[in-house]
Amino acid sequence: MNIPKELKYTNDHEWVKIENDIATIGITDFAQGELGDIVYVDVDTEGEIVEQNEVFGSIEAVKTVSDLFMPLTGEIMEFNEALENEPESVNKDPYDTGWIIKVKITDNSEIDSLLDAAKYQEIIGG
Repeated sequence: MNIPKELKYTNDHEWVKIENDIATIGITDFAQGELGDIVYVDVDTEGEIVEQNEVFGSIEAVKTVSDLFMPLTGEIMEFNEALENEPESVNKDPYDTGWIIKVKITDNSEIDSLLDAAKYQEIIGG
């Protein structure tokens, strides 16, 4: 199981890479494995400010549809448009080409509520 140490995580299996005031967000390797083959990623909140823990989109696999939860309050600046044609990128490379959104963080204090790699590994039983 791939859990990069430099990233932050949520209980809902999203990962967060923070660079200055921009957060890149996707779902973890564990989450994509649980979902199975991903066939569609839907984010219709681009350009909006979404509060921490609110739903910002959904991800559809062959077996199920799951909500995507916002790890940090912020404005959704960019959706990974490559996922429109290749949603399976989330399965193949969830931490690189499979990223989902980029967000301009509006409340840096929320970063402290995210999990580090060790805590996330405890949650998934690693």
